[in-house]
Amino acid sequence: MARPALGPASLIVPAAAMALVVAASNVLVQHPVEAFGLGDKLTWGAFTYPLAFLVTDLTNRRFGPALARRVVCVGFAAAVLLSLGLAAPRIAIASGAAFLFGQLLDVAVFSKLRRLAWWRAPLAASLLGSAVDTAVFFTLAFAGDAAMSAPVTPFGVGPAVPLWISLAGFDFLVKIVGAFVLLAPYAALMRAVRPFETATAAR
Repeated sequence: MARPALGPASLIVPAAAMALVVAASNVLVQHPVEAFGLGDKLTWGAFTYPLAFLVTDLTNRRFGPALARRVVCVGFAAAVLLSLGLAAPRIAIASGAAFLFGQLLDVAVFSKLRRLAWWRAPLAASLLGSAVDTAVFFTLAFAGDAAMSAPVTPFGVGPAVPLWISLAGFDFLVKIVGAFVLLAPYAALMRAVRPFETATAAR
């Protein structure tokens, strides 16, 4: 099958969607979920960010890894610019780095597994990308920050850990759940987003 014809809107739409998701997450990650005593465990950003992986995987499915990486780079630049106006500089830089590493890993993993069962590529790519994204973001954004380093006991018992590590752990748990939940919209969109199939698809 020949490479799909691309118009400007083909890349603008997914890049804009990713930039919007990341910018919103940068703001929401600064706001803990106060309900049910989750203030030292979760931020609202954990619930929005997994959507970026859905956008990346659908782009990869439709246009292949080379163009998916291009969309990631465009989304990265746009997200950093938006984040600088919406969040503290450290948050914006941490988010940009985490976004780039996590999304590029997502593209690579998805490309390797794209010919297996339909759910394997998006699930594995999202889980691995989320793990890297979470580790990079929380380390760069909050490590050493006095306000985010107060000792907490995530489960009420056991050793205390810095607040930002507790937040990172629960953030990743939400992303794991999100990766499974987002298989439903991915499956629903599979027919509309026809797969990219050429001999160079995995490059």
